[in-house]
Amino acid sequence: MADNKYKIQKIDDYRWRIPREGKMRVDGIVYADEHMMEEIQKDESLQQVINVSCLPGIIGHSLGMPDIHWGYGFPISGCI
Repeated sequence: MADNKYKIQKIDDYRWRIPREGKMRVDGIVYADEHMMEEIQKDESLQQVINVSCLPGIIGHSLGMPDIHWGYGFPISGCI
């Protein structure tokens, strides 16, 4: 996988964890295979998963679904 600026941990073949750090209130979880994750890293959608994880009141995880891509504020296909 290409170098990335995020501390992404592979959970299994289809899930990736962005561990909670700094102002993040919860972990980020992204659903994607390895090829998809390489494509996802080409835009700012992972940063948006992190941004959502910092919102007050969030519980559980900030989620990115397989068709995630950069949106306005939240990533497109992001869930809380």
